[in-house]
Amino acid sequence: MPSSQYVLIVEDDPGIGANLRRALATDSIAVQWAATCADALKFAHEQTIDLALIDLGLPDGDGINLCQQLLRRQPALPIIIVTARDTELDVIVGLDSGAVDYVTKPFRLAELHARVRAHLRRVAVDDSQLSVGSLRIECAARVVTVGDRVVELRAKEFDLLTCLAAAAGTVLRREDLMTEVWDEHWFGSTKTLDVTVASLRKKLDDVVAGAVAITTVRGVGYRLERS
Repeated sequence: MPSSQYVLIVEDDPGIGANLRRALATDSIAVQWAATCADALKFAHEQTIDLALIDLGLPDGDGINLCQQLLRRQPALPIIIVTARDTELDVIVGLDSGAVDYVTKPFRLAELHARVRAHLRRVAVDDSQLSVGSLRIECAARVVTVGDRVVELRAKEFDLLTCLAAAAGTVLRREDLMTEVWDEHWFGSTKTLDVTVASLRKKLDDVVAGAVAITTVRGVGYRLERS
């Protein structure tokens, strides 16, 4: 991920805010924590952000309105609502406001972290092209080539390959891949991932054997690398 990625947390509970900031901050992710709508808007005015986590019950306004204001500034900004409001209507209103995800409290920190990483990887993907060795992915056109040969992929195979290529050389956990390529509400077996990886490997090898490799890291996940 690029070192310039910024995450904005808008949360008035000091315990939750501090825990999220500690959990999400890394060498490649800068985290800003704001306790009010006013502070959040001030930071967004000073710094382009790559993702926002927003509580709905804020002391100086409603998080839905804040979502809309942030999206007027950055229409493509991914926003994850993190709130205790858990009715179906609340979720619908939240997503209709422009949020890409909705997480209810109490939440599992590891799951929320996985969703943040997944959305940030999508932000990091160049809309024009990803390259790993001789492998080329035209993201907008959804075209994959190895050298001068086109690799015909199904939708989930393309999404999985794009996810792996965006983090080439890095091991991606099975849970994160299931969340990003399928979705966070997937209740099926993770064997679906293994079947898709096997099919993807075969199609890549059928075009140009050995151009890239999808390596299995036992007990963890998969990594895409040049052979």
